[in-house]
Amino acid sequence: MTTLMKRLRTGLLASAVVTTIAVTTASAAQPQNVRVIAHLDMAEGQRPENITLEPDGSAVVTFAYSRQIARITRDGKVRVLATLPAPAAGSTTPALSQPFLGGIVRADDGTLYFLYATGSSDLTGVWRMRTGGTAQRIAALPAEGLPNGLALDRSARRLYVADSVLGTVWRVPLTGGAPSRWSSGPELAAAGFLGANGIKVHRGSVWVSNLDQGTVLRIPVTRQGGAGSVETRATGLTNIDDFVFTGPGDTLMAAINADNAIDLVKPDGSHTVVLTGADGIENPTSLALRGTTAYIASGAYFTNHDPNLLTVRTTARP
Repeated sequence: MTTLMKRLRTGLLASAVVTTIAVTTASAAQPQNVRVIAHLDMAEGQRPENITLEPDGSAVVTFAYSRQIARITRDGKVRVLATLPAPAAGSTTPALSQPFLGGIVRADDGTLYFLYATGSSDLTGVWRMRTGGTAQRIAALPAEGLPNGLALDRSARRLYVADSVLGTVWRVPLTGGAPSRWSSGPELAAAGFLGANGIKVHRGSVWVSNLDQGTVLRIPVTRQGGAGSVETRATGLTNIDDFVFTGPGDTLMAAINADNAIDLVKPDGSHTVVLTGADGIENPTSLALRGTTAYIASGAYFTNHDPNLLTVRTTARP
């Protein structure tokens, strides 16, 4: 394992034991006018791992190691919506040891879908929580894996899961049931710690980031719904976690977790740092977009100082 991967693993494991900022970017997507609206409580385990947005501008996040789903309002108030059950004694989550809440998405009817990994077969998988309801597992995933990133294909009513340990993209019906191994291969595999990580459905393809390999991958969805050949669209992004597209084209913003940066990645694969710790981010983990505003969750896995939620208003649309 490389020194960089050891640093990343150490930071994530340490955080297991132990907001919104507005940024306007110019046409070159350089940040300006940072404003802090709210801070999260690290002592309460409020380290956001993934994020989805609600119509009123509130964000719903997973807190990675406290087993909680929470809503953060536009004025910074935090309300815990659910706490998932703890695994049986002796269960060990692959790669991370601790129970881990990963990706989360919101359907149009307000139903939340999210991923839980515990190293136990009775809890690991895709979970669902309807508005006003309780959390329940709707699809089991292998206990030896680490379901991390989650994407929703609204038109096909399918969920795609990026498994960081098994190097696999799973597909699950929105109604739940047995998962299918949709795509796997060396491009999705880990190289010492975590492989396939962030995942999005975009322009008829499933896009995946690989943390260890520092890549952004595109996997076309065939007419029959299968996975086409994996295409590498960007390299040199080691420690990439989640990402979000800035518009209808293929430009995206990527969270570079351990390096404490947000990179703007162009369609040709070139990338530039546009946000750093000086702008208020603290080990960014995930992003979500509404209009021209991108929300950025910071887990503070290494800084151990100020987990928060950021927003970036950007004109980088292509």
